[in-house]
Amino acid sequence: MSDRAWVATRKGLFELRRRADGWRIGTVRFLGEPVTAVLPADPAAPSRPMIVALALGHFGAKCHASADRGESWYEVAVPAYPPQPADAGDDVEWKLQQVWTLVGRNDEVWAGTLPGGLFRSRDAGQSWQLNEALWNDPRRREWMGGGYDAPGLHSIALDPRDDDPARQRMLVGVSTGGTWASRDGGTSWTLVGKGLRAEYMPPQRAYDEIAQDVHRLAACAAQPDTVWCQHHNGIFRSTDAGRTWRELTDVPISSFGFAVAADPNDPQRAWFAPAAADLRRVPVDAAFAALRTDDGGRTFRVLRDGLPQSHCYDLVYRHGLDAGSDGRTLMMGSTTGSLWASADGGEHWQTISTSLPPIAAVVLERG
Repeated sequence: MSDRAWVATRKGLFELRRRADGWRIGTVRFLGEPVTAVLPADPAAPSRPMIVALALGHFGAKCHASADRGESWYEVAVPAYPPQPADAGDDVEWKLQQVWTLVGRNDEVWAGTLPGGLFRSRDAGQSWQLNEALWNDPRRREWMGGGYDAPGLHSIALDPRDDDPARQRMLVGVSTGGTWASRDGGTSWTLVGKGLRAEYMPPQRAYDEIAQDVHRLAACAAQPDTVWCQHHNGIFRSTDAGRTWRELTDVPISSFGFAVAADPNDPQRAWFAPAAADLRRVPVDAAFAALRTDDGGRTFRVLRDGLPQSHCYDLVYRHGLDAGSDGRTLMMGSTTGSLWASADGGEHWQTISTSLPPIAAVVLERG
C-alpha cells in the first residue's frame, strides 16, 4: 500500500501522507521553485537516493538528491548534451531545457529530457551519460515539437524482468516522434508502433510510426509486455511491448488526454483523464471525470463521484495521474492546482486541495 506521495508543482515539491481519514499535505520542499520530475525512494533499491529535477529558468535545470526520503537534500549533476557540431544538420539546440521524467531500475536512474534526450546515471545522479545510439539516430531529426517547440522524451518503460543491464528491454515515448524500443540496454534502438494512428497527419502518413504524438506510455509491472498509450488523438493498447498497437474505439466522453496509469498487478486495467480536444483542453462540458477499463479496453467506466461536475476547467498533464502498488490507490493532480485521491480504484475521490500551484507530476511511493 502507498502511504506517501510526492506532488511536483510550479512552486515546489509537496509531500503527502495518508492518515486514517485520508491524505494530508505535509512539508513543502523547494518552495517557489518549479519541480518537473520526481523519483522517490525505493525499498528494493536502498542505495539509490530520491532524486528531483528543477527548472530554474535563467539558472537552468538542476537536480537534487535525498538519502533520507526528503528530509535533507544535496545537489547532484544534471544531464548535459555534448557540444553541438556546426554541421550537425539539426534544428534542435543541444541544450537541456528540462528533465521531463525520472525512472529507476535497481541502482540505475534514467532521465528523459527536453529536447528529446535519454540519459542514464549509474552512480545515483553524480554523473549522466547521453544515450548516443538514440540521439545519433538520423531519424531523430524527423522528430517534431508537441506541446513544446522542441520534441521531448517523456515516457520510459523498463522491463523489471531483466536483471542484466546489458539485456535491459525498454520502451520510450517521444512527443512527437513515436515509440522506440531497445532489447540491449539502449545499445541499439528500433522504431516501433505499428497500428498507432495520427489523424492530424495527411492520410498517407497517418500510420507513419515516427509521426505519432505519443502523450504518455504506461506498462503493467506484473506483465510488462502490456503497455497503454494515451495518444494525441486516441487510446491504444499493446500486448507485445509496443511493437504493435490496437486502437480502443469505444471510449466514452473523449479519447483525447495526456495521462494514463496502468494497474501494476492487472494487465487488463488502466485509468485515463479525458479532456476536450484539441485547443480547448478542459473537461468535456466542464464536468471532470476519470475513465477506467477493467477488460483490456473493450469497455470503460466513467468515474465522477467526488470530482467537480460544473465549471471545472482542470487538465491533468502527462505525469499527473499515478496508481499505487496495491492497484487501488490513485492520485491525480491538475495544471490548475487541484489534487484528488482515491482508495478504491477511482470509484470515489477525495479532494485534497483546489489551490496548489500548477501540478506537473504526481508520484505515489511504492510500498
